[in-house]
Amino acid sequence: MKKKNLFALLMALVMTMSLVACGGGEEEVQEEAPEQNAESTGTPETAFESDLAYIEGKGNMVIGYTVYAPMNYTDDNGEFTGFDTELAIMVCEKLGVEPVFQEIDWGTKEVELAGKSIDCIWNGMTLDAEREANMNCTQPYVKNAQVVVVKEGTEYTDTASLAGMTVVAEIGSAGETQVQEDAGLQQADYVGKSVQTDCLMEVKAGTAAAAVLDMTLAKAMIGEGTDYADLAAGMSLTSEEYGIGFRKDSDITAKVNELMAKWMADGTLQALADKYSLTLAG
Repeated sequence: MKKKNLFALLMALVMTMSLVACGGGEEEVQEEAPEQNAESTGTPETAFESDLAYIEGKGNMVIGYTVYAPMNYTDDNGEFTGFDTELAIMVCEKLGVEPVFQEIDWGTKEVELAGKSIDCIWNGMTLDAEREANMNCTQPYVKNAQVVVVKEGTEYTDTASLAGMTVVAEIGSAGETQVQEDAGLQQADYVGKSVQTDCLMEVKAGTAAAAVLDMTLAKAMIGEGTDYADLAAGMSLTSEEYGIGFRKDSDITAKVNELMAKWMADGTLQALADKYSLTLAG
């Protein structure tokens, strides 16, 4: 009897240990399973965030701009308007979000865009290789050129005539790029300004001999009937095109391109361009 009891006790211990071991194995599988699922499906922290969903979620699009007629400016009636202003409002209406216009420092526009203090740069922005590498830009929609603005009656045959004289342009603009790259303007005494309108003020005051800036702004702000009636566009330097800049890899760009293509086809964009004396790209 004692031997039988001892044998039974040993068998019971073996069975108990086996059950414990099996239970522990199941527990390990249950603990690992959620981790494996996270890797296969992705987590909110690692999943790609749609820029469009981000803007729709907060209910507004923050539009970075500088004061630049005829693209974004306040008219004589105190109304904030312009070609880009109206176009941005139209796009926001289609997206179902509110447009929020925020004045920016043009020299740090890419930093503000990447940091999400603004959602786009929509302000007559000249397209170039560097900008298109750092942002997701729309198709070109307006034609432009860089011009040299001087006082009426000033005779400069070429940019080399400005050697040794003070020339101004907006910091970070296509005008500044022209000053830096043009052989004649490289011989001038260059001074960067925060906005293009400051450049016009310098030329009007006589503290600068010339300003290099956008033809579209020059057409709207200089000449007879303007605050800069004594200024004129002396030379045209380059032809270029405007685009809208969104964050790198933003999925909003395709949607905006789609809307602009539709409005180009039905004449809506042409009517808006005629209103502001602009020439559409393409």
